[in-house]
Amino acid sequence: MANEDKKNEEIIEDSDFSDDDAEVLSDKIKKAKEQLKQCQREKQEYLTGWQRCQADFINYRRRQEEQAAEWSKMFGEGLIKDILPVLDALEPRNCAERNAEQHRDETAHGLKMVREILLKALKKHGLEEIKAAGEKFDPNFHEAVEQTESGAGECVVAEEVQKGYVLNGKVIRPAKVKVTKN
Repeated sequence: MANEDKKNEEIIEDSDFSDDDAEVLSDKIKKAKEQLKQCQREKQEYLTGWQRCQADFINYRRRQEEQAAEWSKMFGEGLIKDILPVLDALEPRNCAERNAEQHRDETAHGLKMVREILLKALKKHGLEEIKAAGEKFDPNFHEAVEQTESGAGECVVAEEVQKGYVLNGKVIRPAKVKVTKN
């Protein structure tokens, strides 16, 4: 730095400037050097801040991924715990199917009960059945597999072929339906 100052002073002295001009020029050079130093300090502060922010973001993303994995495990565990009674109901010692020949009504009732238990467990985790029969056809919730002639109006669901389901507001399987046409 001292060498640069000497060179600048020599340039100023060798030129045709008056002493006042040389002093003004020397002041301008000093101010420019101070501004340069200030800019370099700010640049370093900004760079350090950016690097810190980048590291924080990487750590945040890692924590979010770990948390999502943990939530997924907890959700799966909770769902399985809620479905276990369904498995229990299907055990041969509990199932009316073991005597199906003798107890057809008992079997039908047992299977209906198992379905209700399973639906209750799944509803607890956000699953909902899509209403279809008699509803106006909505391509967001229904998948038309056939058109039928009917006087019920156009684009009304005449029959549900397969149930559709929504999980926490998101369609995971649209209902397959037969739709009326005029």
